[in-house]
Formats: sequence, structure tokens, C-alpha cells
Amino acid sequence: MSEAELWVICPVCHKANPAGNRFCQHCWGAAIHQDTPLTADELEKVNRRREAYLKRRKIFKITSFCLAPLAILAVVFLVLYNFTDIIHKPPQDINSDSSPGEWAMFRHDLAHSGSAGTSATPQGTLKWSFPTDGAIHSSPAVVDGTVYFGSQDYNLYALDADTGAKKWEYKTGSWVESSPAIVDGVVYFGSNDSMLYAIDAHTSEKIWDFKTQYPVRSSPAVANGMVYFGGDDYYLYAVDAAEGTKVWDYYTGNTVVSSPVVANGIVYSGSGGGFSYALNSLNGQRRLRFKTHYSVYSSPVISDGTVYFATDNGFVYAVDSMARTVWREHEIRPWWAQIWAMLPWFPKPPPQSGLLWSIWLGRGNASSPVVTNDALYLGLDNKLIAVDLQSHEVLWEFAAGGTIRSSPALAGSTIFVGSGDGKLYAVDATTGEKLWDFLTGDKITSSPAVVNGVVYVGSHDGNLYAIE
Repeated sequence: MSEAELWVICPVCHKANPAGNRFCQHCWGAAIHQDTPLTADELEKVNRRREAYLKRRKIFKITSFCLAPLAILAVVFLVLYNFTDIIHKPPQDINSDSSPGEWAMFRHDLAHSGSAGTSATPQGTLKWSFPTDGAIHSSPAVVDGTVYFGSQDYNLYALDADTGAKKWEYKTGSWVESSPAIVDGVVYFGSNDSMLYAIDAHTSEKIWDFKTQYPVRSSPAVANGMVYFGGDDYYLYAVDAAEGTKVWDYYTGNTVVSSPVVANGIVYSGSGGGFSYALNSLNGQRRLRFKTHYSVYSSPVISDGTVYFATDNGFVYAVDSMARTVWREHEIRPWWAQIWAMLPWFPKPPPQSGLLWSIWLGRGNASSPVVTNDALYLGLDNKLIAVDLQSHEVLWEFAAGGTIRSSPALAGSTIFVGSGDGKLYAVDATTGEKLWDFLTGDKITSSPAVVNGVVYVGSHDGNLYAIE
């Protein structure tokens, strides 16, 4: 084969030149390598591959040009959806409260205020007591003249609030430590048999049950036709209140004993993993993942746009209720802090999203706080403590005879709280002085409910007490 029948490809314009040409005759001067000459058949194949490549590249350019705006819009949508309220703002009207003269759920209302307002104040006299066959940790709820509570004898009870006479009992498969919530004639409560139950408040007939993987010790909150609660299986749940079907769940990575708070369309809850959460009540979308460093087993409380979380080692965090977590901030922050520590000129890491202030009170805690306009009340170790919300200073401390795991309740200017010494204490909210105490037969971890001048509380001696 002669040299004229061989071809070489210009590396610049990719056109064929007869072998032997030192420079491309098409692009005027590009040097041509002579080490891989091609026959006419090979050249035809190379040209076909080149044409196919150019066609693919043209299609890719056109597709990219068309899809780029869509991709940009998708990114903008995801940013707006996940980090702002522009796309999916929580419905501000999703709130609830107990009616006057009722204590319809754990901590009285969906804000978990623990306050009965200006209710008449009990004076420490036993009105009646009702015995069960197990310790009572569940906190009572009072609606329409009926007291509802659970016992470690596996039952949920309904009693006449005036006489203490039993109206009915409902048997579950394990301890009932969750506190009931009563909404529209239905009682919602969890059991350590891994179930959440909905039963008729008048007949005790089961309407539905919802199964989780582990015990349900969290007390449910009901709002906008959904039941919100936590499970020992590490999930926060939203279940349809009428059907008992799951609407959404959110994995927290640790047990959720904390009872959710619902306010302005947002669900707030602590967990055992050192983080607390704020989720959109409709779809479970995370808004805030707040690092408390230690477990929050107690219930949060919300007041005037601030959420308060109390950790098990005595920290209290005040958090902006509408705050949102910055993307990957908890992963970035440790590295930022290390660089700042090594390089003094480097900017100090900002406070985490939502933090307004925090205070360490130096004692273990399993109690949920009560918040008024100017003070926060919380059980820590064996102390009931009042904290000024402006100065964050401790106003007073009241020493009980045992550990306080009961959450305090406020009625008028009196705080009621149970203790490990078996006593229910009534304490002046202004001065911290004891007004009276009532002795039961064992420790009190149940949180009191105050309705119409009567305080209801359970004891580990198996009795529910009504004290007026």
C-alpha cells in the first residue's frame, strides 16, 4: 500500500490529511503526528465515531440547557421548603387547651403549661382515695366530672371526680405509665405493651389501637385530628385520631419518653439522645434539631414564643419556638470551634440556632417545668426551684424529703408537687414557703392535676388521691 492511501488525523480540527503531511492542510499549520496512520476503511470508522460523538454532545448541550433552569428551581424549592416557611408554613391555628374546669391531658394543655389558672386552691384535706393493684405513675386527667388515669396493674381507670366511685376500667397488656388525653369523648393513652389506645370515654369500648415496637410511656397530645406521641422505639409518631393509622413518623435516634407539645402548628419534643426537636405538625418535616447535650425525658413547655427544655442533669434551655436549624450546623460546629481555639483571629462560632439562653441548676431532673409570665418552676433532685425569667437567677428553693420526679402544677399562687418521700407538697409560688403537705403510703412520681379546688395525684402505694 502506498503512502498516499494512508491518512492521519489532525489533533486540533480532527480532519483527515494524507500521511506524510507535517502540517494540517485544513486548519493551517497544526502539527500532525505520523505514528498512527489510518487506512481508508479505518478512517471511515473514525469519522463515524466522531460524528456520533458530536451528535451526543449536541444532545447533551441542548438537554443541559433545558434542564439547568429546572435544576436551579428544584434547588431553590428544596432550600425554601426545608429552611424557610415560604413553601409550607405550619398552620398557626393548630393549638388546643383544656376547657375551664378541666385538666384534659398531661400538663393541662398542649402548651404543657401545668397551670390551672386562678382555680380555687386545695387546702390539704383528703376528699377520697381509690385503690388499684399497682403503683401509679400515670398522671390523672379530669374531664366532665370524670378522672382518668393509668396504673401498673395494666389498667386505665375512669372514676367519678366527686365521689371516687369507679365508672369503668380497661385492661391492656402491660403497665400504663402514659398519661391519658381526652378529646371529643375519646381517651388516648399509651401502654408498655407497645400500643397506643383510643377508647370511648363513656363506655370504655376500644375504638382502635396502634402498635409500635417498644413501650409507649410518652403521654399523647391531640390536635387537628391527629395524635402525637413518642415511643421507646426511637420514633415520634403522628396518628390519625379517627382511624388510628400512621400519618408520619420521625426517627430521633433514641427513646422518646418526653411528651410532645403542640403550638402554632409545630410539635416540640425532647429525646434521650441529647437532642430536642421541632417538627411540622402536618408532615413531620424537621424544623429544629436542638442540641441539649444531655437527655430530655421531661416534657417541654412553651410560653410567649419560647420553648423550655430541661435536661436530666439540670440544664434549662430557652429556645426560640420558630427557629430553624442551619444545614449541617451540628457537624460543622465542632470543626469551627477547633479552628477558632487554634487561631485567635478566626471568628468565634455563633450560638446554635434557636438558643436564647441557658442555665445550669446543678441537679438531676426528670420533672417538667411550669412557666408563668415571670418565673419558671422545676423539680431538681429533692428541690423545687423557682427561676426568674428575666435575670435567670434562682428566686427560691424548697427542699422536699425525697427526689422530685413529679412535675409541678400551679393553681392560683400555689405550686403542687409530689416527692419520693410520699408527700404531696403545696408551696407558695411567690415565697417558696410550704403551705401544707399530704402523706401517702409510697413515693409520688405522678404529676398532680388541679380542677375546681381539688388536686388529684397518684402514688406508688397504688392509690389515686383527691385532696381538697
